[in-house]
Amino acid sequence: MTATVVRAEGVRKNFGDVEVLRGIDLRVAQGEVLCLIGPSGSGKSTFLRCVNHLERVDAGRLYVRDRLVGYEERGGRIHELSDKAVAQQRRGIGMVFQRFNLFPHMTALQNVMEAPVRVAGERKEVARRRALGLLTRVGLADKCDSYPSQLSGGQQQRVAIARALAMEPELMLFDEPTSALDPELVGEVLDVMRALARDGMTMIVVTHEMGFAREVCDSLAFMDGGVVVESGPPEAVIGSPRHERTQAFVRKVR
Repeated sequence: MTATVVRAEGVRKNFGDVEVLRGIDLRVAQGEVLCLIGPSGSGKSTFLRCVNHLERVDAGRLYVRDRLVGYEERGGRIHELSDKAVAQQRRGIGMVFQRFNLFPHMTALQNVMEAPVRVAGERKEVARRRALGLLTRVGLADKCDSYPSQLSGGQQQRVAIARALAMEPELMLFDEPTSALDPELVGEVLDVMRALARDGMTMIVVTHEMGFAREVCDSLAFMDGGVVVESGPPEAVIGSPRHERTQAFVRKVR
């Protein structure tokens, strides 16, 4: 059987009096690409941030590789991990945001090298070789010495993907990675993500790119109002949705 990488059991999250996640149950197997779709405010990005403990879970349990994310159980009670322990957990999870969040004073190469050197204590020459390889992988071998201000939005996002891969994660999270891009730049980022999927990277992708979801994802979950309304293979959820809410959403975004 294929190992489970991510397991969510009844995950809930509140912001004040607003319940943003209302009991999310999801599983992601090793090598699987799960796409989360749904209207704005449905909880997709919040759930993704919980997987990386950028948001604390208020109820339920969330596991990566059978280890509680952000917490540990002692004496039958759940205790939040220290910041240092959470940072250690995050080393196995790469995340790419809507905005590129590159360091503006660093070149593309330096951006990709930074975490392995600063966080993992890797020797600079080793980090440099791997960073060059990753920039080549995302099609930016000729932009190593360019600063973010000298790159297009699509190029910056590809550097951000290379930077996330630099820590050799077993899981990649993408939070609407093309939403801040001009339409003509979307394809170059999606091409990199397609290649990652072909290489067997486990991925959770929040996206509005329905063509990408149909083509690349193994499973798809439609979220609305903080719950998973419908999930399954993309050809079923997008092609012949069962739930009225899913049907209405798909009609608008096709």
